[in-house]
Amino acid sequence: MKRIKKLASLLLAMVMVLAMGTTVFAAEAADPQETGSITIKDVKEGAVYNIYRIFDLESYNADKNLYSYKVNAAWSGFFAEGAPGQNYVDISDTGYVTWKEGVGDAAAAALAKEALAYAKANAITPVKTTEEAGEGVKEIKVEGLPLGYYLLDSTVGTLCSLNTTNPDVNIADKNQEPTNEKEVEEDSNGNYGSKDDADIGQTVNFRSTITAQEGAQNYIFHDKMSDGLTFGEVTGITLNGEAVDAADYTVLTGDAVGDNCTFEVVFVKAFCDALVENDSIVISYTATLNENAVIAGANPNESKLTYGENNEFETTPSVTETFTWKFGVLKYVLDGEEKSPLAEAEFTLSKNEDGSEPIKFIAKGTTTEGGIPIYQVAEDPTAEGVITTIVTDATGQFILQGLDSDTYYLTETKSPDGYNELDKPVKVVIDENGNVTANGEEVAKVEVENKSGSLLPSTGGIGTTIFYVIGGILVVAAGVLLVTKKRMKAE
Repeated sequence: MKRIKKLASLLLAMVMVLAMGTTVFAAEAADPQETGSITIKDVKEGAVYNIYRIFDLESYNADKNLYSYKVNAAWSGFFAEGAPGQNYVDISDTGYVTWKEGVGDAAAAALAKEALAYAKANAITPVKTTEEAGEGVKEIKVEGLPLGYYLLDSTVGTLCSLNTTNPDVNIADKNQEPTNEKEVEEDSNGNYGSKDDADIGQTVNFRSTITAQEGAQNYIFHDKMSDGLTFGEVTGITLNGEAVDAADYTVLTGDAVGDNCTFEVVFVKAFCDALVENDSIVISYTATLNENAVIAGANPNESKLTYGENNEFETTPSVTETFTWKFGVLKYVLDGEEKSPLAEAEFTLSKNEDGSEPIKFIAKGTTTEGGIPIYQVAEDPTAEGVITTIVTDATGQFILQGLDSDTYYLTETKSPDGYNELDKPVKVVIDENGNVTANGEEVAKVEVENKSGSLLPSTGGIGTTIFYVIGGILVVAAGVLLVTKKRMKAE
């Protein structure tokens, strides 16, 4: 009798050990005919969802939250010895799957990414692929799914989820789309914003900030510059303030660029896979304001990010505007109350009050109306035809363009013959809106009056002759007076 009791106790202990070694005690076997569903909520228009079954659900007890899984045959390679799946789960000799001890729930996102990469690399066919989400569609329900542990992927590249059908489950597409914000530096204060102004030939600094999201796929940054801007170079890329290795991206220009862009930055897959929610990628680059720049109008620069499984999604374009300004000059002399234009007056323009380092210009023809000469800041100060001195013609006018908002000094270096030069330069200020003031007064054009010189007396001129005439008259008058007095005495 005692031996029977000992044998019973031993058998009971063995059962307990086996129960502890099994991940889940199946309270009820899963019916092979039973199917479940996945409802995807808050779907994004145009998105397509692929659903892969990684584990088969053999049995479960929903009340006690107990589930017994085995690896789906299509995924055996992913969970084989030494394969990526072994980093996340343990597989018993009988094929049951348990989450690896010490690996937190956060590792599920890493497992999802690696599993998705494996599926694409090994051409694993999804159990289900949805139709493209149409306009106004808020949710998609996928039915008829054998019970199991599923990987859900979106072509948007921002959703990569794992969950169990038991039998039905809801998964919300958070629609966490990446964003892109472009800014340009205003050189006068070093601040970045939506607009700036510059001289033609000046280097302009840009930066675009991409806010990444989990599950990033195929990030490509696109930048399109208007005709007035010439792309310089990408000066650096940072991730959360740290420099990104040049091996993690490629800069494309010229014929290698599509979509009518000026340049593109293509990020490699490994870099995208490592991105997490709200990672900040900052791309810094330069351009030169060139001779084709719109004067007193916007020279736009637009950027965007494309992403997704097939790179079919994009962020809202972000635009900055670069401005360059102008002002006109009238050289005149007053003829009564009328302003008569003066030719042959010579001027320079400088940012220094003493007139040093005059700005270099190149002739750009004349205005359609009035034939007023136009001079534009030279993009290349060493180019042929560059001048620093502007000479007025018969119109007495000229236009200076391609200028930054700044303080300038218009200096008359030579006046027309017979006229006096100005005693000091005209202080000209252009503000950030292109408004012009001359010597503190807002003006439509800078008007410069010249005073004519006076003719001083000299020997042999009218100055001495008049004295001779007056002297002669006085002598004659004295003689007449003397003769008259003598006659009166005689009488």
